[in-house]
Amino acid sequence: MCYIATANLDGETNLKIRQSLAETAEIYAEKPLLSLSGRIECEGPNHHFDNFIGTLYLNGHSPVPLGPHQVLLRGTELRNTQWIVGIVVYTGSESKFMQNLVKSPLKRSSVEKVTNMQIFALFILLLVMSFLSCVGALFWNQRNRADIWYLGNKDVSPHNFGFELLVFIILYHNLIPISLLVTLEIVKYIQALFINWDEDMHYEGNNTSAMARSSNLNEELGQVRYLFSDKTGTLTCNVMTFKKCTIAGIIYGNYSEASDADRENISHLSPSFMDQCDQCEFDDPTLLKNFKNGHPTEKYIKEFLTLLCVCHTVFPEKSGNDIIYQASSPDEAALVKGAKKLGFVFTRRTPCSVTIEAMGEEQTFEILHVLEFSSNRKRMSIIARTPTGQLRLYCKGADSVICERLSEDSLFVQETLTHLGHFAAEGLRTLCIAYTDLNEKEYQEWLKEYKKASTVLQDRIKTLEECYEGIEKEFLLLGATAIEDRLQARVPETITSLLKANIRIWVLTGDKQETAINIAHSCKLISGQMPRIQLNANSFEATQQAINQNCEDLGTLLGKENDLALIVDGNTLKYALAFETKRNFLNLALSCRAVLCCRLSPIQKAEIVDSVKERVKAITLAVGDGANDVGMIQTAHVGVGISGNEGMQATNNSDYAIAQFSDLEKLLLVHGTWDYFRVTKCILYCFYKNVVLYVIELWFTFVNGFSGQILFDHWCISLYNVIFTSLPPFALGIFEKCCSKESLLKYPQLYTVSQGAEIFNTKVFWIQCMSSLLHSFILFWFPTKLLWRDMVLPGGYTTDYLFLGNIIYTYVVVTVCLQAGLETLSWNKYTHLAVWGSIIIWLVCFAIYSHFWPTIPVSPDMHGQANVILVCPLFWLGFFLIPTICLIQNLMWKLVVNTYKGSFLEQIRMLESSKVKGIHSVSKIFERVKSANQLLPQTKLSCEVVFQNDSVDQSIPHFVASSWQNLDCNFSVPHSKMPYCPVGKAETLTSDRLETATWRDTFSATGL
Repeated sequence: MCYIATANLDGETNLKIRQSLAETAEIYAEKPLLSLSGRIECEGPNHHFDNFIGTLYLNGHSPVPLGPHQVLLRGTELRNTQWIVGIVVYTGSESKFMQNLVKSPLKRSSVEKVTNMQIFALFILLLVMSFLSCVGALFWNQRNRADIWYLGNKDVSPHNFGFELLVFIILYHNLIPISLLVTLEIVKYIQALFINWDEDMHYEGNNTSAMARSSNLNEELGQVRYLFSDKTGTLTCNVMTFKKCTIAGIIYGNYSEASDADRENISHLSPSFMDQCDQCEFDDPTLLKNFKNGHPTEKYIKEFLTLLCVCHTVFPEKSGNDIIYQASSPDEAALVKGAKKLGFVFTRRTPCSVTIEAMGEEQTFEILHVLEFSSNRKRMSIIARTPTGQLRLYCKGADSVICERLSEDSLFVQETLTHLGHFAAEGLRTLCIAYTDLNEKEYQEWLKEYKKASTVLQDRIKTLEECYEGIEKEFLLLGATAIEDRLQARVPETITSLLKANIRIWVLTGDKQETAINIAHSCKLISGQMPRIQLNANSFEATQQAINQNCEDLGTLLGKENDLALIVDGNTLKYALAFETKRNFLNLALSCRAVLCCRLSPIQKAEIVDSVKERVKAITLAVGDGANDVGMIQTAHVGVGISGNEGMQATNNSDYAIAQFSDLEKLLLVHGTWDYFRVTKCILYCFYKNVVLYVIELWFTFVNGFSGQILFDHWCISLYNVIFTSLPPFALGIFEKCCSKESLLKYPQLYTVSQGAEIFNTKVFWIQCMSSLLHSFILFWFPTKLLWRDMVLPGGYTTDYLFLGNIIYTYVVVTVCLQAGLETLSWNKYTHLAVWGSIIIWLVCFAIYSHFWPTIPVSPDMHGQANVILVCPLFWLGFFLIPTICLIQNLMWKLVVNTYKGSFLEQIRMLESSKVKGIHSVSKIFERVKSANQLLPQTKLSCEVVFQNDSVDQSIPHFVASSWQNLDCNFSVPHSKMPYCPVGKAETLTSDRLETATWRDTFSATGL
């Protein structure tokens, strides 16, 4: 037997056991190994870490089955074991480790997709401009060639036309901002660093910070509409604690209800119990009192605790005088720790035995077989030989599979089921505990079937599970356990904020329905008054009928968000996502404010996310913490992994990693909103400044005879995006803030601005392009007309085309830099540096560049340009006048819109500005903010709905029912608080059909 760490494969830090076959366990010396002869038949290479099917054929021996417990995978680490001897099965690319090295799915943000489409449109526009310029050149030459002798009399040929087209394509090619790609990469990388450095998203508990594993989707965080969340480890802590249990029909676990006398008696019976009570959530001393004082249920208690110590795959590791339990499941570790604190201590494991100390008495159980847990079986069993020689099968699993295998002689069944209902209502995870005694004849007959099934190569797992069914029967029920998985900190507050931000939340979990419902109530995803549509059907026909009936009941509200909760289990979902019902099911689900999907497999989680993503065309985000969440994390537009107790697979396959669910609030509402504003403004600005400069070349063709002559110096064109206007895009993309983080967290409704893509879409893009087109028109024609009459320079020289080009270039730099300032919502020192610094950089570089030649043989045409231009009065007149003419229209438009049609965002900004300026009386502004908040689109629709089927549940969960018991059934509820008036129904499900009897109650607008 050896111990391995699989953290490199699945991220789990606990040690796992691998043991050799009994037939080969003693073969480790050199001589026996050299004489070993045989063959191994196994499945082909695949990527499943947890599966291995093979058979060992040793010469002179019967075939022996090989499974995953005999395999050490590439990438694992040997621990607490000095050496092993083995046979290599897979090598190189055939190993499971290499089989799992697949490329991560390529994800692109919606902003990037829109940008790519606009780049393509601009490319088409570039071709059109080039073609029209060629046509213009053709007509101009035909009209003026005869009068201008130096043009010659060459005829126009297709070759010349193609050459002219290429010339104009080269002339206008900078219209497409290639520098945008580099700028965005740098901007997004720095945005990702801001996420990594955010101390508010650092969790002290495990010293984990948020981490942006991909910077391509930063702006996508500001557009999320649907959030798909796992429950265990995501909404809850996934730190399992043995909280309560029921043994022989008696509930244990309410220490607060124990009397002082009981506590005193227990302190004498088991001092260690009292010492550990502060650390043990199971705090009911009555259990040990009943066990030690000869209570009628004493034998049941002993067998119950013995089962918890024996029926598991936990490995004990000594650490001084203490024992550390390494478990593949937090549930198993919690049960073993709980039994330890009650005096039943699991101390040692060997390949064939388990040793425990039951109240100080050491006992060794021979482990014959481990019938492993699977999602299909929903249980695990151990066949063991007790210290007295009795063959016994211990089993623990879901109540649904244990109860149907109980013997008729089993007692306390109804009491246990009632207690299970109480546990589930408290949001606890439950397991039923049972056993059965086996006789030797029955066991030997089953063993033959087991050996036969374990050597099958095809469908071995299925064959083994069918074999297990033959012996897992006639159970005697001992009781049940209840394990608590607490909500993480600030989960209810986070969900409330996300709902206010118009983000719809779907919980996809593998837990039972009752637990999921009550966790949803605890985290305020579902309110006590919210009607719940529950879909639990056993056939396709029943599922289809229930879905269609609920869709008809909603009527015109179908497709709109309503104050409803939809709850569906995995078995029903299998039929609901069939081709015939998928459309109506999604219509129904998308009409509900909250959706809970229970008992799901990993592939079902991914299928739901994919279906919603394709249907609504909205941004989806999936968050989870375990390997079973990887599918939906990779399927969603944005995947978020939580660094929890189920390993690092979810984190390793995510786009963003966080420590707790509550970090989503700041990740989306703050970083998402900021990054969306930053990226979109950076993109729009980059397109704007390129169109402004390079469309001027088009206007210049009208005065140069469509000759293809450039107006600016080559180096000035090349350095336009690299130096002279490079800082403003970075200032917008890195430091821009629509408002403070405090306001974004206080008013989650602000998220709808970025969520609705109001500041970046095709319409906004082309409006910006038209604005830049107008600016380029003004920036070219106004200076051209201003300098239309040629100027005589000192010394008798006249101006050339570069004189006009450098003046226009200067005006362009000034205009686009000031436009960046106009687009900026939050000025800071970096913004000032970018805007004013860029203008100064150009003027300084222009002055130096004009003196390069002849010292540096570069651009002789630029020699002395600064000396001429910077002393020209017309230049300075235009320097202040022309940029003002360009930007005054933008400024006036912003003033008018913000004054008469101010958005909720502008109201919040006004409130922030008032506080910054020290205005103490902000009541008027606050009232405007309040009124603007009330005018925001409401996500709940208030109307009367009559449901005619029993899938709608109006009952109040058990754990909140006590607060309603004393209320009259005719209590008054305000209309705004009770938007629905459902009608009750009763529906009986049979194997062949649904027999429905409907009854209706109408609710008034003011009461129930």
